[in-house]
Amino acid sequence: MNLSKYSNDQVILAIILLLSGFGLVVMYSASSIFAMNNYDNYLHFLVQQIKWLAVGVLIMIGISQFNYKHLKQFAYLLMILSWIVLILGYFFKGPNPASRWLVIGGRSWMTTSDLARVSLIIFTAFFLEKNKRHIGDWRFLALYFTPVFAVTLALILFQPDTSTTMVIAMIILVMLFIAGASWKYLSGLCSTCILLLGIKILHTPHALERIINFDDDQKVQSLNAFGSGGILGSGLGDSMIKNGHLPQAHTDFILPIVGEELGFIGIVVLFVLFWALFIRSILVVREAPDLFSMFLSFGIVISVMMYFLVNATYAVGLAPTTGLPMPFISYGGSHTIFTLFSMGILLNIARRSKTSTHTYYRGFTYE
Repeated sequence: MNLSKYSNDQVILAIILLLSGFGLVVMYSASSIFAMNNYDNYLHFLVQQIKWLAVGVLIMIGISQFNYKHLKQFAYLLMILSWIVLILGYFFKGPNPASRWLVIGGRSWMTTSDLARVSLIIFTAFFLEKNKRHIGDWRFLALYFTPVFAVTLALILFQPDTSTTMVIAMIILVMLFIAGASWKYLSGLCSTCILLLGIKILHTPHALERIINFDDDQKVQSLNAFGSGGILGSGLGDSMIKNGHLPQAHTDFILPIVGEELGFIGIVVLFVLFWALFIRSILVVREAPDLFSMFLSFGIVISVMMYFLVNATYAVGLAPTTGLPMPFISYGGSHTIFTLFSMGILLNIARRSKTSTHTYYRGFTYE
């Protein structure tokens, strides 16, 4: 099939819908038994996910029609709003010991870091375009960018949510690297982040436990699921691991269910879809009409790919369990909605892309 005759926004939209449909099917398969045991309804999680997808798709379509340049006007407002939501999470967290979810009236409304992640990407893109002449000055970045970056990460880190803090930090650091930030600033920022995260992990029992007990039961069960799936899988709905052997099978550990039920072929299909999304999104980055849209689209695609790769890495036992969802596939409300919100921005930029390519890497001129 020749995809070159289709525009980037058309192909990206098709991939998003395919991934979301794929996610609905495997999420239902992974959650049905758990839903029946806990809610007396096989369809409980499927119905909820369909609702969130519907909301997310409507938002995505709306944002794709909205001129992305207006986001510059809301960059600071979005950051302040995200801080407010993060702070509210410390006070309205229901029975949860962690402050990762905003719980009001006994109902969890959102994962507070999801808004912060998207807001920080938008703010960073805005900041890099506005201050492009000062990106090489580490003192300027330390004075004007670091405080916003540090406050956001600190509010997430002390929820506590170490894994999300690390991933968001990596996303922003990659954006700064591509923008041409000085090595002195990047190395100093990386060193500080690693030091502070290390101290926090040492003083967070559950995070330290995950690192020490790398080969835990979850990893063993996850690898068993992949191994039992073989090439073609045991068949959709026929997973044995999901029946109480692998906690959070419909959220954090949904990839092993794909491997067990759909086999190696199912894993390949999933990876090909994400790879296609990455390639087409990078074309949008290259053809972006201005610096703001280039940095913004790059931050969005890096965010999606990092969440996907981190989830896949710990699912196959190559990293400690982080609890990060897989975009489009894992069950979850706010993550689904904000992922589709960011995809709406990407589609918006894709629709306004120029036909010629531009270069902006480590300080080269962008015209």
